[in-house]
Amino acid sequence: MAVSCAYLLPCTASPISLSPFLPPSSSPTLRFFRNRIPCSKSPLMEPLHSESQTKFMEFPYVSAPHRDLMVQLVSSVETRLESALQPCTLPPDVQYYQNPTGSAHAALHVRSGLPSSRIDFILGSWVHCKLPTGGALNITSLSAYLRPSTDAPNFLIELIRSSPVSLILILDLPPRKDLVLHPEYLKEFYEDTQLDRHRQLLEKLPEVRPYVSSSLYIRSVVSPCAVMVSIEAPADQTSCMEEIIRDHISPIAKEMLETWLDMCACVEREVGGDESAGLGRRDQIIKNKTIEIDLGSSFPRLFGEEVANRVLGVLRDIYNA
Repeated sequence: MAVSCAYLLPCTASPISLSPFLPPSSSPTLRFFRNRIPCSKSPLMEPLHSESQTKFMEFPYVSAPHRDLMVQLVSSVETRLESALQPCTLPPDVQYYQNPTGSAHAALHVRSGLPSSRIDFILGSWVHCKLPTGGALNITSLSAYLRPSTDAPNFLIELIRSSPVSLILILDLPPRKDLVLHPEYLKEFYEDTQLDRHRQLLEKLPEVRPYVSSSLYIRSVVSPCAVMVSIEAPADQTSCMEEIIRDHISPIAKEMLETWLDMCACVEREVGGDESAGLGRRDQIIKNKTIEIDLGSSFPRLFGEEVANRVLGVLRDIYNA
């Protein structure tokens, strides 16, 4: 899904307007292997930045705990999957861009998987937009897509901040199979991993409320264990929000990413035949919807037609590769 789906959402005058594992499978076309893709097991290492990645990894408009979380997540993914990823080859004016008035800035980072890997691509982004009210909207996201040679879930995290004390968090391993038709998939990735405990723990905080997206489509593609919450700290307690990010969101996000890396990205699950073709069709629909719903209407309003066409053109090439 990310940019959802890393759901990159429209910037408007309103504050926010959204948007032992591995049991055997009964599927005859699915084969499990105990060997792993060569992935480094050292999580959350210090990032080694290339020049092309520097602007993206700055996350310049968010608080220190927010920035630290995003840097650690991106670094963890790239460290574990380095042998399966190609370098970022985005044009410089797509890696970082802004609108003509300078009221909106954004950075994009994409690394495609090697042809032999199960990684389709990883995509990270941040968007900063000044609001008419005098505040700013900041969106940071990271998503990872797998190829239809595996049926394992993708990964998605997005943090949307409309003020220093207001945040929406979307964190999920979006499923790529129907959970009713494939109960073993539900059990393996969501029940046996106790993935729902992260949402339950977070919702015990008094500042946290469930977030219900106005988009029925978005609500239909996330998993039953998706963390979709709205967090509101007292207006005069910015430090409260930073503590929540550092002490609660960050540990949960890191653990869910490690679950995805250990069970999805770095374990071979070979899917073939009609099942792989069906996964490919479903994945492409999700990617097309990301452009159509998340980006197609908001980017021209936010960045102008010229910049939007340039960035969306590159994204369409990536999503359709």
